[in-house]
Amino acid sequence: MNIEVLDKGFVEVIDSLGSDLTVVNSARVSFGKRKTTYSDGDRKLVRFLAKNKHYSPFRHMMVQFHIKAPEFVMRQWYKHVVGIETTNSSATKDHAWNEISGRYVPVKDFYMPENWRKQSEDNKQASEGVLSDVAAKDCSNIFEDFMNNAQNAYNNLLDKGVAKEQARMILPLNQYTEVYWTASFQAITNFIELRAERTAQWEIQQYANTLKKLLHGIYPETVKIWAEVHNWTD
Repeated sequence: MNIEVLDKGFVEVIDSLGSDLTVVNSARVSFGKRKTTYSDGDRKLVRFLAKNKHYSPFRHMMVQFHIKAPEFVMRQWYKHVVGIETTNSSATKDHAWNEISGRYVPVKDFYMPENWRKQSEDNKQASEGVLSDVAAKDCSNIFEDFMNNAQNAYNNLLDKGVAKEQARMILPLNQYTEVYWTASFQAITNFIELRAERTAQWEIQQYANTLKKLLHGIYPETVKIWAEVHNWTD
């Protein structure tokens, strides 16, 4: 299961743990019960658990993703992982994160936006609308000139024998990076609900919506109920 995102990125499902029955069996273990087939009664139980924030049964379902995204997207994404050491919030306690290293591997891919967005007038951190065609063309030329200079300078440093860990210092935040991210169903849905929201940066919205599609394919019954309870929109 691999979905392309942006111009050179992707999200791929490497592995997963559990099924739709995992939630109900985790909840019913209190009574010494275990189901082997999914029923309407299970749907009612999952709805009750999701609605009343009984989230621990949802953390028994885990997914391992291979993600390729621009560095500025990964910086936002990693905020959902650092809480492992800094908070007791249950939604941030079930992640694993490993990233490709620019100390070992030369950086080759960079994100090029299709459109240039305008700064929002009433939201300091957001964009709104796009620049005119003329202005956008000028911005693309500026961007391409800078990227050519940055990539040439980086490659020249490598050619002169500079260590990759130093040469990478001159590279911009649109460089692509890759990670393996393993997280529980609850942690993934927490990410989706925050990053698929319309005020999130457009680029990270594309990744959040991709995760949503992939989750539908892995845990269809659970995702359908969760989406209804939490008012997800497509």
